[in-house]
Amino acid sequence: MAVKKLEPSFHSKVWGATALQPWFPDSTEKTGEVWYHFAGSPLLVKFLFTTEKLSVQVHPDDAYAGAHENGSLGKTEMWYILRATPDAKIALGFKQEMTPEKLRESAQSGEIMELLNWIPAHAGDTFFVAPGTVHALGEGLALVEVQQFSDVTYRLYDYGRDRPLHLDQSMDVSHCGVYEQKPAPVGTIASCDLFKVEKHNWHGSFTYAARKSRFELLIVLEGTGTFAGARYQPGECWLIEAGTANFRVVADGDTKLLRAYVG
Repeated sequence: MAVKKLEPSFHSKVWGATALQPWFPDSTEKTGEVWYHFAGSPLLVKFLFTTEKLSVQVHPDDAYAGAHENGSLGKTEMWYILRATPDAKIALGFKQEMTPEKLRESAQSGEIMELLNWIPAHAGDTFFVAPGTVHALGEGLALVEVQQFSDVTYRLYDYGRDRPLHLDQSMDVSHCGVYEQKPAPVGTIASCDLFKVEKHNWHGSFTYAARKSRFELLIVLEGTGTFAGARYQPGECWLIEAGTANFRVVADGDTKLLRAYVG
């Protein structure tokens, strides 16, 4: 059992960015996603960078994905905003009650952009995206996403980009009611049956009590220091394996991070 730094995987996207600091070195091509995952983990951690809007999309739950996507898991996710331009927005659900027929029609015409519930996004904001929630990310954002390890995404609208849409599947799984964000339980910034995410601000040194029954992921947002004597810095994701012996955390100054785990 050990404390391990996970290796990032960089993914180019048409909507991505070249300015990735202070989490990663700036890039010569548009990087949209930086992934962290380890074998067998039900969770995937991503850093996302946007300079254009992402597609309007929706994810199925486990039951639908299992029945229609070769036994795949569904996709539940959360977003923590790291950086946002003054006009940055995200879309979650709709401003008014929709019918499936109206949803399909608006997705085909582009009217869906006016019907979505667009929310101003600021650094430090958290948003939970349950399966069935129609959603989109706007431009000018850097964020951390914690999600189920699944890539099942149904697109409703994609700004004329040359990628397939999935209107039939989207109609099957989309929630057409008015969106309402529920507060996370005390001590977390996102919580569901699949995972929990906490935000921490550490300074000085202390002993970290690893859990015997679960792994944990430490996602470093700001600050430097050491985990069990190994240097950490912003943009990294560290795995604390289940059953790891207690270890020392030493923060050089203030360290801001997210802790994600199952259960």
